[in-house]
Amino acid sequence: MELFGCISSILGYSACVVLTGVLFAAYNLGVIYQLFHKTETKSPRHGGESVAAVLRAHGIKFLFTLVGGHISPILVACEKVGIRIVDTRHEATAVFAADAVARLSGTVGVAAVTAGPGLTNTVTAVKNAQMAESPLLLLGGAASTLLQGRGALQDIDQMSLFKPLCKFCASIRTVREIVPTLRKALAIAQSGTPGPVFIEFPIDTLYPYHLVSKEFAVKNPPKGLMGKFVSWYLNNHLMNLFAGAWETRDVSPLPVHIPQATDDQVQGCIELVSRAKKPVILLGSQATLPPTPAEDIRKALEDLGIPCFLGGMSRGMLGKDSPIHIRQNRRDALKEADLVLLAGTVCDFRLSYGRVLNRRSKIIAVNRDKSQLLKNSDMFWKPTIAIQGDAGSFIVRLSKGLKGHRCPEEWPQSLKAGDSTKEDANRAKANEKTEHHLNPLKVLHCVDELMADDSIIVADGGDFVGSAAYIMRPRGPLRWLDPGAFGTLGVGGGFALGAKLCRPESEVWIIYGDGSLGYSVAEYDTFTRHKTPVISVVGNDACWSQISREQVPILGSNVACGLAFTDYHTVADGYGGKGYLVRREDENQLSDIIKLAQRDAKEGKATLLNVLIGKTNFREGSISV
Repeated sequence: MELFGCISSILGYSACVVLTGVLFAAYNLGVIYQLFHKTETKSPRHGGESVAAVLRAHGIKFLFTLVGGHISPILVACEKVGIRIVDTRHEATAVFAADAVARLSGTVGVAAVTAGPGLTNTVTAVKNAQMAESPLLLLGGAASTLLQGRGALQDIDQMSLFKPLCKFCASIRTVREIVPTLRKALAIAQSGTPGPVFIEFPIDTLYPYHLVSKEFAVKNPPKGLMGKFVSWYLNNHLMNLFAGAWETRDVSPLPVHIPQATDDQVQGCIELVSRAKKPVILLGSQATLPPTPAEDIRKALEDLGIPCFLGGMSRGMLGKDSPIHIRQNRRDALKEADLVLLAGTVCDFRLSYGRVLNRRSKIIAVNRDKSQLLKNSDMFWKPTIAIQGDAGSFIVRLSKGLKGHRCPEEWPQSLKAGDSTKEDANRAKANEKTEHHLNPLKVLHCVDELMADDSIIVADGGDFVGSAAYIMRPRGPLRWLDPGAFGTLGVGGGFALGAKLCRPESEVWIIYGDGSLGYSVAEYDTFTRHKTPVISVVGNDACWSQISREQVPILGSNVACGLAFTDYHTVADGYGGKGYLVRREDENQLSDIIKLAQRDAKEGKATLLNVLIGKTNFREGSISV
């Protein structure tokens, strides 16, 4: 009897294991789900419609793309619900444009590209968005669910490429997953430290049932048990792919989590600032992120009266001529300061890894990202108070807590006097004659004086753009776009496209080096087709000057640094825009030519000024803080 009982127990356990395995397999294959959810085989609907519904519910107005068969259903469906489809000449431009929209609109920027090389072409732009902390959604095509890893056209392991670059990555396996996955991705992109997210759409999750079913049909299936199993498996996979696909689902936005400083942390900072005699604020791009309106941050800064150095997207936060906006001599000011507030600013190469900070200064650091908040604090600097939270809302709360208190006026006045001295010296350099061609500083001063007050400036280049950062003055918040910490060349075309679509009434100026222009000059075709008349100023010195400036004296060779005085204005003409060649003999008409470009843009022509420039000894360093 004992033996019988033992055998019965073993058989019972084995049956339980087998049953568990069967149920697990049935669950994974969607058999159980199909028992309760219908597959509508006659429905003409497709997965692209689900994508469009979610994007529209999240307030997405633009989708940037370079078309491909894998993603066509997304593009068609989005256009039908009123989302504007903007196709570019390179996938990187599509992502850069989405990045610009995210920065300027406070929503998520969206780009969709085809599988394989379409996605690999976006890698640099996605990494730039990650480092610039831009909330961006990249939608990518992929080989069908059953053919992935089997050598299908443009089939690669795309998830491994994007996991290091994105906050969230997902591969859609059934049509019913599209809505919840998109909602989750869009919330993650905006929460905490914003950044890019990626969703891969196998082609069979986007097209309608009647088309996908034809691809699943097996010609001459194997006979016998194996043939029946193959036929069952394929049919089950198809039915599971569309099971419950068109059931009503919530497409509204999920809550977004934004870290905030605690009341105790804000109070501690109020006490430090109230005792400071020479405080300084370094405002970074992160301070411009939602939810705090830029205008509220500007008012808070003005109420505090603390001298501010503005970097990245925060340039223009205080307008053109604010008495507390200091543009020059930052290193000297930091040495003298007794308190420094790093509001979304990172101690990386742009602040010499923290070495420019005075060790005797009280330092308040505020950043959404803990790793950025404390970067290099183990070596060159130590925060007095470190707050993992939103910089913009922190500044507003700090200002309210210090109501009635202002920084001693003689401190910003002394820094402003140094500003004036340095800028007078720069203007004097602008009036010097270069050995050949036009003085680039004079060109930049002239553009700065003539551009409209609503202008948005896009910076794409090295030497010429580095000079522009110290000369050109954005007139208001969110009117300066540069790549950020990654220092990427090639952002110009995409950033300008996104900016002009967000602010069609504004002048959009791209300040290009002649080297960086080569990455996106083809987008003049895009500007023409999509009626986005931007204005480009190309500093053409026929050289990668930022590299040559150091390579030649150190290594004694200009190899690979030389370019040519190419007729870029003719390229713009060929793409349907309007180009102007500006030479030394046109110096006296420089203002008139710039005004002609502004007129052309108002009349709907994307314009390019190909300005032949000479060499100067002006050198100020990095353009971003």
